[in-house]
Amino acid sequence: MTRELLPTADGKPIRAVLGKLLRTSKARAAGALTMLVGATAIGLLTARLLGHIVDLVIEKRPATELATPVVALVLVAVAQAIATALGVSLTAKLGETLLAELRERFVERALGLPLEQIERAGSGDLTARVTNDVTVVARAVREALPELGRSVLTIVLTLGALAVLDWRFLLAALLAAPIQLHTVRWYVRNAVPLYAKQRIATGSQQQQLLDTIGGAKTVRAFRLADAHVERVRQRSEGAMDLMLRGVRLMTKFFARLNLAEFIGLSAVLAAGFLLVGANAVTVGAATAAALYFHSLFGPINTALALVDDAQAAAASLARLIGVADLPAPREPERPARPVDASVKAAGISHSYVDGHPVLRDVDLDLSPGERVALVGASGAGKTTLAKLIAGIHTPAAGTISVGGVPLDELGPSATRRAVALISQEVHVFAGSLADDLRLARPDASDADLVAALEKVGARGWAEALGLATVVGEGGHRLTVTQAQQLALARLVLADPPIAILDEATAEAGSAGAKTLEAAAAAALEGRTGLVVAHRLTQAAASDRVVVLDAGVIVESGTHDELVATGGQYATLWAAWSDNRSQT
Repeated sequence: MTRELLPTADGKPIRAVLGKLLRTSKARAAGALTMLVGATAIGLLTARLLGHIVDLVIEKRPATELATPVVALVLVAVAQAIATALGVSLTAKLGETLLAELRERFVERALGLPLEQIERAGSGDLTARVTNDVTVVARAVREALPELGRSVLTIVLTLGALAVLDWRFLLAALLAAPIQLHTVRWYVRNAVPLYAKQRIATGSQQQQLLDTIGGAKTVRAFRLADAHVERVRQRSEGAMDLMLRGVRLMTKFFARLNLAEFIGLSAVLAAGFLLVGANAVTVGAATAAALYFHSLFGPINTALALVDDAQAAAASLARLIGVADLPAPREPERPARPVDASVKAAGISHSYVDGHPVLRDVDLDLSPGERVALVGASGAGKTTLAKLIAGIHTPAAGTISVGGVPLDELGPSATRRAVALISQEVHVFAGSLADDLRLARPDASDADLVAALEKVGARGWAEALGLATVVGEGGHRLTVTQAQQLALARLVLADPPIAILDEATAEAGSAGAKTLEAAAAAALEGRTGLVVAHRLTQAAASDRVVVLDAGVIVESGTHDELVATGGQYATLWAAWSDNRSQT
């Protein structure tokens, strides 16, 4: 399947989203700016006071006259520290608020993405955005944003202070500006595309790792390990090469900044020497000018160095906003309601790659309450048909109706309420067992949870564990059988009229197979069920068996009918029965 990465926003949508977020925090932004300006302005008094002390010493004034500027220095230090602390705190709160709102918007939109779009992009692309990109933006907001704000203010106000001392000091200091500006333009021109490539390369690397590790059994079965290892190596080398290019870029960047500092400081000292010699300024004023320019080293280097973090954060921010700004799935203005729990697929054809059809002109009807098993070899198209009926994919040709209503008229939300799909890959979310169950029905009482667990045969171990016990990442690890029972209990709580089980008992192994088959049968009671059968005992227990071969339905009937006809299903059943008797 050709990967179609999720979109990345350009400048205009990014500005629009950030502007909207900032408008919701105007007061906090104004307060943070005011405190930072005040702290910076107070700090500028330090160089003037030191210059004044130099003049007093040169003029051989009494030591008592030094007391006032020294006390003033102490007061300046205290006032600047208080104002800086308040400013940084307000800036941090502003940044965290904006980050939280952006993260919520991203997660909300990501959860609403059509699964077909996520599958086309590859889960690695979305995973990289949720993890790496969110981390980069968060670090920039927590560390770079306050520092950048302080640095820019310090630079602007310090240049103003140099002009107040003497406009010629400002001109001397500005000799460094052309080198610095040229360096930044050169860096941005090279860094923006480089960091964008790094983000994409990281996503591709993660996707390849997910494909290789997630499909490890298939990779080993078809002896594709060497090919997959080579792909991982190539994508890892590509990501590493881009990272090294970034390191080399940063080295050249700082070397040019050091040159600018040397030229600027030399010019300010030379200007001070000439102006003092011409009696245009005092030695104290020249000293203050030199101190002002020297104090710019830190803020300028910080601001320009943060360009690196800013570029990385901008690239990540564009990827986050690219998802957060996607339009919501279009819902019908007047969605029709299914009249019953029937399913009708007519003339369904589908392919992931042009010229390689997975399904070809498939017709399948499920009556309300009927349980149908899909059987066939790997690659026959069973999972694809299941996903099409669940509304995850849109068929290339043909129509699918639920309760007499085509899926496109039903809309994504109503389709999800009407049809539930449970696959063999079940995720146990981090949190209490009760919270994990309530994902299916948030208003469910504890009694409802227990009833659902009992329905699927999980009440015993669940009560022994306790509904308040934390499961999932960092908590109690459930067995494969328990995790699948948890998913089936969610199905019972959600109570959709139609349920699709896509090899939902495949990962349990022989030990948990009977337990899960009984749980699946109980969960399907009262519903129309489509079971992609991994074990033929599930097919034998179904009302009807449909056999797929190379994307085409080749047999359909009850278990006994198909065994009696001696076709493909009969052959599969005989092989299955022999294997069970031997084991």
